[in-house]
Amino acid sequence: MPKEVVRLGVVGSSYPPTNRWAARVLRPVAAMADLPQIAQGTPMSERDGIETVYMGDHALVLHSNETGHYIDNLQARQPSIWVAVDDGVVRVITVDPYEGEALASDPERIVEAVPLPPQLAARMEAFITAHHVEQVFHKRKRVPATSAEDPRAPRILQADEKWVNTRGRSGRGPGGRG
Repeated sequence: MPKEVVRLGVVGSSYPPTNRWAARVLRPVAAMADLPQIAQGTPMSERDGIETVYMGDHALVLHSNETGHYIDNLQARQPSIWVAVDDGVVRVITVDPYEGEALASDPERIVEAVPLPPQLAARMEAFITAHHVEQVFHKRKRVPATSAEDPRAPRILQADEKWVNTRGRSGRGPGGRG
């Protein structure tokens, strides 16, 4: 299965706490296709208590079997990259909207959809052109449960097919009681 790995830089913003019991939380706000030459965790700017921090460069893996999902993302009103953060550290980045939605189901994880850089959108389109195979939908034809083509047992047993106990009497339970 063909895949392509793309390195992206992630930028986060940290806002001052709203009360004395809260802590600063670092949330992803942007992704960069061009990687800066700075270390992870380096503050990029600070204004009115809001810090912008470089969260490092991370691998985004494009898989050929997910090209349909990438098409859905590129056709969306706002194509996005989903960035999942645990304890202030980026764990996963994806351009698959359905994987992004699944990541967001964890209440302990911060997941943000950030705008997709145009350079990455162009790479995704090239990857889709090279590897996309249209999946044809085949509606399954329903087969009645009692048909001759169905190898399963019929739902209602005939009188001679019912369970017979060791005394030779038919019944529902041991000893023919029931």
